Amino acid sequence: MAKITAAEVNKLRQATGAGMMDCKNALVEADGDFDKAIAVLRKKGQKVAEKRADRDSSEGVVVAKINDANNKGVVFSLNCETDFVAKNDTYVELATKLGEIAINHDSKESFLEADFEGMTVSEKLIEQTGVIGEKLEIDGFEVLEAPFVGSYVHGNKIGALTGLSKATDNAEETAKVVSMQVASMGATTLSYKDFDPEFVANETEARIAAIEKENEELGRLGKTKKNVPLYISMSQLTPEVMAKAEADIKEELKAEGKPEQIWDRIVPGKLERFVADNTTLDNEKALLDQVFIMDDSKNVAQYVKDQGDAEVVGFKRVSLA
Repeated sequence: MAKITAAEVNKLRQATGAGMMDCKNALVEADGDFDKAIAVLRKKGQKVAEKRADRDSSEGVVVAKINDANNKGVVFSLNCETDFVAKNDTYVELATKLGEIAINHDSKESFLEADFEGMTVSEKLIEQTGVIGEKLEIDGFEVLEAPFVGSYVHGNKIGALTGLSKATDNAEETAKVVSMQVASMGATTLSYKDFDPEFVANETEARIAAIEKENEELGRLGKTKKNVPLYISMSQLTPEVMAKAEADIKEELKAEGKPEQIWDRIVPGKLERFVADNTTLDNEKALLDQVFIMDDSKNVAQYVKDQGDAEVVGFKRVSLA
Protein backbone atom coordinates (compact mmCIF):
# COMPACT_ATOMS: atom_id res chain seq x y z
CA MET A 1 0.00 0.00 0.00
CA ALA A 2 1.32 3.45 -1.01
CA LYS A 3 2.18 5.88 1.74
CA ILE A 4 -0.16 8.89 1.60
CA THR A 5 1.50 12.18 2.51
CA ALA A 6 -0.14 15.31 3.86
CA ALA A 7 1.05 17.17 0.76
CA GLU A 8 -0.79 14.73 -1.52
CA VAL A 9 -3.95 15.02 0.57
CA ASN A 10 -3.75 18.80 0.43
CA LYS A 11 -3.19 18.77 -3.34
CA LEU A 12 -6.33 16.69 -3.83
CA ARG A 13 -8.23 18.93 -1.45
CA GLN A 14 -7.19 22.02 -3.39
CA ALA A 15 -8.23 20.40 -6.66
CA THR A 16 -11.63 19.16 -5.51
CA GLY A 17 -12.65 21.08 -2.41
CA ALA A 18 -13.32 17.80 -0.61
CA GLY A 19 -12.65 17.39 3.10
CA MET A 20 -9.26 16.19 4.37
CA MET A 21 -10.51 12.75 5.43
CA ASP A 22 -12.44 12.25 2.18
CA CYS A 23 -9.29 13.11 0.21
CA LYS A 24 -7.12 10.80 2.31
CA ASN A 25 -9.60 7.92 1.98
CA ALA A 26 -9.85 8.48 -1.78
CA LEU A 27 -6.04 8.39 -2.12
CA VAL A 28 -5.86 5.23 -0.02
CA GLU A 29 -8.51 3.57 -2.18
CA ALA A 30 -6.64 4.69 -5.32
CA ASP A 31 -3.31 3.45 -3.89
CA GLY A 32 -1.87 6.95 -4.12
CA ASP A 33 -2.83 7.60 -7.74
CA PHE A 34 -4.01 11.22 -7.95
CA ASP A 35 -6.21 10.86 -11.04
CA LYS A 36 -7.81 7.67 -9.71
CA ALA A 37 -8.48 9.44 -6.40
CA ILE A 38 -10.39 12.15 -8.27
CA ALA A 39 -12.39 9.39 -9.98
CA VAL A 40 -13.14 7.88 -6.56
CA LEU A 41 -14.48 11.22 -5.32
CA ARG A 42 -16.51 11.61 -8.50
CA LYS A 43 -18.10 8.20 -8.00
CA LYS A 44 -18.98 9.22 -4.47
CA GLY A 45 -20.59 12.33 -5.92
CA GLN A 46 -22.60 10.22 -8.36
CA LYS A 47 -23.94 8.09 -5.52
CA VAL A 48 -24.89 11.14 -3.49
CA ALA A 49 -26.47 12.75 -6.57
CA GLU A 50 -28.58 9.65 -7.20
CA LYS A 51 -29.80 9.61 -3.61
CA ARG A 52 -30.67 13.31 -3.66
CA ALA A 53 -32.09 13.53 -7.18
CA ASP A 54 -35.60 14.22 -5.91
CA ARG A 55 -34.52 16.90 -3.42
CA ASP A 56 -35.62 20.50 -3.87
CA SER A 57 -32.69 22.72 -4.86
CA SER A 58 -34.29 26.16 -4.57
CA GLU A 59 -31.36 27.91 -2.89
CA GLY A 60 -28.09 28.92 -4.51
CA VAL A 61 -26.36 31.74 -6.33
CA VAL A 62 -27.31 33.70 -9.43
CA VAL A 63 -24.39 34.83 -11.60
CA ALA A 64 -24.35 37.40 -14.40
CA LYS A 65 -21.31 37.71 -16.65
CA ILE A 66 -20.63 40.16 -19.50
CA ASN A 67 -17.92 39.62 -22.10
CA ASP A 68 -15.07 42.09 -22.65
CA ALA A 69 -16.75 43.58 -25.72
CA ASN A 70 -19.93 44.29 -23.74
CA ASN A 71 -22.04 42.79 -26.52
CA LYS A 72 -22.93 39.48 -24.89
CA GLY A 73 -24.08 38.49 -21.44
CA VAL A 74 -25.10 35.33 -19.63
CA VAL A 75 -27.10 34.94 -16.43
CA PHE A 76 -27.65 31.60 -14.69
CA SER A 77 -28.27 30.04 -11.30
CA LEU A 78 -26.14 27.46 -9.52
CA ASN A 79 -28.70 25.80 -7.28
CA CYS A 80 -28.25 23.90 -4.02
CA GLU A 81 -30.54 22.75 -1.22
CA THR A 82 -29.80 25.13 1.65
CA ASP A 83 -29.04 28.80 2.16
CA PHE A 84 -26.16 27.77 4.44
CA VAL A 85 -24.30 26.22 1.49
CA ALA A 86 -25.28 29.08 -0.87
CA LYS A 87 -23.59 31.62 1.41
CA ASN A 88 -20.34 29.65 1.68
CA ASP A 89 -17.40 31.50 0.12
CA THR A 90 -16.19 28.35 -1.65
CA TYR A 91 -19.62 27.85 -3.23
CA VAL A 92 -19.74 31.46 -4.42
CA GLU A 93 -16.21 31.06 -5.82
CA LEU A 94 -17.33 27.96 -7.74
CA ALA A 95 -20.28 29.91 -9.18
CA THR A 96 -17.93 32.72 -10.25
CA LYS A 97 -15.59 30.27 -12.02
CA LEU A 98 -18.57 28.76 -13.80
CA GLY A 99 -19.50 32.25 -14.99
CA GLU A 100 -16.12 32.59 -16.71
CA ILE A 101 -16.95 29.44 -18.67
CA ALA A 102 -20.64 30.16 -19.26
CA ILE A 103 -19.99 33.42 -21.13
CA ASN A 104 -18.45 31.40 -23.97
CA HIS A 105 -21.56 29.27 -24.50
CA ASP A 106 -24.97 29.91 -26.01
CA SER A 107 -26.97 27.15 -24.36
CA LYS A 108 -27.24 25.33 -21.06
CA GLU A 109 -26.47 22.03 -22.79
CA SER A 110 -23.25 23.34 -24.33
CA PHE A 111 -22.22 24.88 -21.02
CA LEU A 112 -22.71 21.62 -19.09
CA GLU A 113 -20.45 19.81 -21.55
CA ALA A 114 -17.73 22.49 -21.39
CA ASP A 115 -14.32 21.81 -19.86
CA PHE A 116 -13.79 22.62 -16.20
CA GLU A 117 -10.22 21.89 -15.16
CA GLY A 118 -10.04 18.54 -16.94
CA MET A 119 -13.67 17.44 -16.51
CA THR A 120 -16.98 18.69 -17.83
CA VAL A 121 -19.07 21.21 -15.92
CA SER A 122 -21.66 18.48 -15.42
CA GLU A 123 -19.04 16.19 -13.90
CA LYS A 124 -17.80 19.01 -11.68
CA LEU A 125 -21.29 19.49 -10.31
CA ILE A 126 -21.51 15.77 -9.55
CA GLU A 127 -18.11 15.84 -7.87
CA GLN A 128 -19.13 18.80 -5.73
CA THR A 129 -22.41 17.12 -4.85
CA GLY A 130 -20.30 14.45 -3.17
CA VAL A 131 -18.07 17.05 -1.52
CA ILE A 132 -20.88 19.24 -0.22
CA GLY A 133 -23.48 16.56 0.34
CA GLU A 134 -26.27 18.50 -1.37
CA LYS A 135 -27.85 18.35 -4.80
CA LEU A 136 -26.20 20.87 -7.15
CA GLU A 137 -27.54 21.83 -10.55
CA ILE A 138 -27.64 24.61 -13.10
CA ASP A 139 -31.24 25.77 -13.28
CA GLY A 140 -31.99 28.97 -15.15
CA PHE A 141 -29.59 29.79 -18.02
CA GLU A 142 -30.15 32.79 -20.30
CA VAL A 143 -27.96 34.46 -22.93
CA LEU A 144 -28.42 37.91 -24.43
CA GLU A 145 -26.55 39.53 -27.34
CA ALA A 146 -26.92 43.20 -28.33
CA PRO A 147 -24.74 46.17 -29.36
CA PHE A 148 -24.38 46.83 -25.61
CA VAL A 149 -25.28 44.50 -22.74
CA GLY A 150 -25.33 45.39 -19.05
CA SER A 151 -26.35 43.47 -15.93
CA TYR A 152 -27.50 43.60 -12.33
CA VAL A 153 -27.64 40.93 -9.61
CA HIS A 154 -29.67 41.45 -6.46
CA GLY A 155 -28.40 39.66 -3.37
CA ASN A 156 -27.11 36.69 -5.40
CA LYS A 157 -30.77 35.65 -5.77
CA ILE A 158 -32.05 37.46 -8.88
CA GLY A 159 -30.05 38.43 -11.95
CA ALA A 160 -30.96 40.37 -15.08
CA LEU A 161 -29.41 41.39 -18.39
CA THR A 162 -30.45 44.35 -20.55
CA GLY A 163 -29.50 44.89 -24.17
CA LEU A 164 -29.27 48.38 -25.69
CA SER A 165 -29.27 49.40 -29.34
CA LYS A 166 -25.94 51.20 -29.07
CA ALA A 167 -23.01 51.78 -26.71
CA THR A 168 -23.55 55.39 -25.59
CA ASP A 169 -21.45 57.22 -23.00
CA ASN A 170 -23.89 56.29 -20.23
CA ALA A 171 -24.88 52.88 -21.61
CA GLU A 172 -23.43 50.99 -18.64
CA GLU A 173 -25.48 52.94 -16.09
CA THR A 174 -28.64 52.86 -18.21
CA ALA A 175 -28.41 49.10 -18.76
CA LYS A 176 -27.72 48.52 -15.06
CA VAL A 177 -30.71 50.61 -13.94
CA VAL A 178 -33.06 48.93 -16.42
CA SER A 179 -31.70 45.55 -15.29
CA MET A 180 -32.62 46.55 -11.73
CA GLN A 181 -36.15 47.18 -12.99
CA VAL A 182 -36.21 43.76 -14.66
CA ALA A 183 -34.94 42.05 -11.52
CA SER A 184 -37.41 43.87 -9.29
CA MET A 185 -40.58 43.84 -11.36
CA GLY A 186 -40.25 40.65 -13.41
CA ALA A 187 -41.49 41.75 -16.83
CA THR A 188 -42.06 39.02 -19.40
CA THR A 189 -42.08 41.05 -22.62
CA LEU A 190 -40.61 44.31 -23.88
CA SER A 191 -43.75 46.26 -24.84
CA TYR A 192 -47.54 45.96 -24.81
CA LYS A 193 -47.23 45.86 -28.59
CA ASP A 194 -45.77 42.36 -28.25
CA PHE A 195 -48.88 40.90 -26.60
CA ASP A 196 -50.95 38.41 -28.58
CA PRO A 197 -54.53 39.77 -28.93
CA GLU A 198 -56.03 36.45 -27.87
CA PHE A 199 -53.88 36.44 -24.72
CA VAL A 200 -55.01 39.97 -23.86
CA ALA A 201 -58.67 39.06 -24.44
CA ASN A 202 -58.46 35.95 -22.25
CA GLU A 203 -56.53 37.79 -19.55
CA THR A 204 -59.08 40.62 -19.54
CA GLU A 205 -61.96 38.20 -19.05
CA ALA A 206 -60.13 36.36 -16.27
CA ARG A 207 -59.15 39.53 -14.39
CA ILE A 208 -62.61 41.06 -14.58
CA ALA A 209 -64.15 37.80 -13.32
CA ALA A 210 -61.68 37.69 -10.41
CA ILE A 211 -62.43 41.28 -9.37
CA GLU A 212 -66.18 40.77 -9.63
CA LYS A 213 -65.95 37.68 -7.43
CA GLU A 214 -63.82 39.59 -4.91
CA ASN A 215 -66.36 42.42 -4.95
CA GLU A 216 -69.11 40.00 -3.98
CA GLU A 217 -67.22 39.20 -0.79
CA LEU A 218 -66.40 42.86 -0.17
CA GLY A 219 -70.08 43.73 -0.56
CA ARG A 220 -71.08 41.01 1.85
CA LEU A 221 -68.65 42.43 4.40
CA GLY A 222 -69.87 45.97 3.82
CA LYS A 223 -66.48 47.10 2.47
CA THR A 224 -65.71 49.34 -0.49
CA LYS A 225 -65.73 47.43 -3.76
CA LYS A 226 -62.85 47.56 -6.20
CA ASN A 227 -63.11 49.27 -9.56
CA VAL A 228 -63.82 46.83 -12.38
CA PRO A 229 -61.72 47.91 -15.39
CA LEU A 230 -63.04 47.76 -18.92
CA TYR A 231 -59.60 47.03 -20.32
CA ILE A 232 -56.14 45.94 -19.12
CA SER A 233 -53.74 46.95 -21.90
CA MET A 234 -52.87 49.95 -24.03
CA SER A 235 -53.35 47.65 -27.01
CA GLN A 236 -57.11 47.82 -26.28
CA LEU A 237 -57.26 51.60 -25.93
CA THR A 238 -58.04 52.46 -29.54
CA PRO A 239 -58.73 56.06 -30.66
CA GLU A 240 -62.44 55.21 -30.48
CA VAL A 241 -62.12 53.96 -26.88
CA MET A 242 -60.17 57.07 -25.84
CA ALA A 243 -62.68 59.38 -27.57
CA LYS A 244 -65.54 57.72 -25.69
CA ALA A 245 -63.61 57.96 -22.40
CA GLU A 246 -63.10 61.69 -22.97
CA ALA A 247 -66.76 62.18 -23.81
CA ASP A 248 -67.80 60.27 -20.67
CA ILE A 249 -65.48 62.43 -18.54
CA LYS A 250 -67.02 65.62 -19.97
CA GLU A 251 -70.51 64.31 -19.32
CA GLU A 252 -69.49 63.58 -15.75
CA LEU A 253 -68.08 67.09 -15.30
CA LYS A 254 -71.24 68.57 -16.76
CA ALA A 255 -73.39 66.52 -14.39
CA GLU A 256 -71.24 67.76 -11.49
CA GLY A 257 -71.86 71.34 -12.54
CA LYS A 258 -68.22 72.08 -13.34
CA PRO A 259 -67.84 75.21 -15.55
CA GLU A 260 -67.01 74.25 -19.13
CA GLN A 261 -64.17 76.77 -19.29
CA ILE A 262 -62.13 74.76 -16.76
CA TRP A 263 -62.67 71.35 -18.34
CA ASP A 264 -59.42 71.59 -20.31
CA ARG A 265 -57.54 71.69 -17.01
CA ILE A 266 -59.37 68.66 -15.61
CA VAL A 267 -59.83 66.30 -18.56
CA PRO A 268 -56.12 65.46 -19.21
CA GLY A 269 -55.60 64.27 -15.63
CA LYS A 270 -58.75 62.17 -15.70
CA LEU A 271 -57.70 60.64 -19.04
CA GLU A 272 -54.32 59.75 -17.52
CA ARG A 273 -56.13 58.07 -14.64
CA PHE A 274 -58.35 56.19 -17.11
CA VAL A 275 -55.24 54.90 -18.91
CA ALA A 276 -53.57 53.90 -15.64
CA ASP A 277 -56.67 52.04 -14.45
CA ASN A 278 -57.01 50.19 -17.75
CA THR A 279 -53.42 49.15 -18.45
CA THR A 280 -52.66 46.92 -15.44
CA LEU A 281 -51.36 44.09 -17.65
CA ASP A 282 -48.84 46.39 -19.29
CA ASN A 283 -47.53 47.63 -15.95
CA GLU A 284 -47.09 44.08 -14.71
CA LYS A 285 -45.68 42.34 -17.77
CA ALA A 286 -44.34 44.85 -20.34
CA LEU A 287 -40.95 46.29 -19.31
CA LEU A 288 -41.06 49.60 -21.19
CA ASP A 289 -44.61 50.30 -20.02
CA GLN A 290 -43.99 49.63 -16.35
CA VAL A 291 -43.88 52.47 -13.82
CA PHE A 292 -40.19 53.23 -13.33
CA ILE A 293 -39.14 52.04 -9.87
CA MET A 294 -36.80 54.99 -9.28
CA ASP A 295 -39.26 57.69 -10.37
CA ASP A 296 -42.98 56.83 -10.44
CA SER A 297 -43.75 59.96 -12.46
CA LYS A 298 -42.56 58.18 -15.61
CA ASN A 299 -42.44 54.73 -17.17
CA VAL A 300 -39.29 52.82 -18.15
CA ALA A 301 -39.53 53.90 -21.81
CA GLN A 302 -39.50 57.55 -20.72
CA TYR A 303 -36.50 56.96 -18.44
CA VAL A 304 -34.52 55.34 -21.27
CA LYS A 305 -35.44 58.16 -23.66
CA ASP A 306 -34.16 60.71 -21.14
CA GLN A 307 -30.75 58.96 -21.15
CA GLY A 308 -30.07 59.51 -24.87
CA ASP A 309 -30.79 57.83 -28.17
CA ALA A 310 -30.14 54.20 -27.18
CA GLU A 311 -33.17 51.92 -27.00
CA VAL A 312 -33.79 48.74 -25.03
CA VAL A 313 -33.77 45.85 -27.50
CA GLY A 314 -34.00 42.88 -25.13
CA PHE A 315 -33.69 41.57 -21.60
CA LYS A 316 -33.30 38.31 -19.67
CA ARG A 317 -33.99 37.39 -16.04
CA VAL A 318 -33.10 34.45 -13.80
CA SER A 319 -34.36 34.03 -10.25
CA LEU A 320 -34.02 31.40 -7.55
CA ALA A 321 -37.61 32.00 -6.44
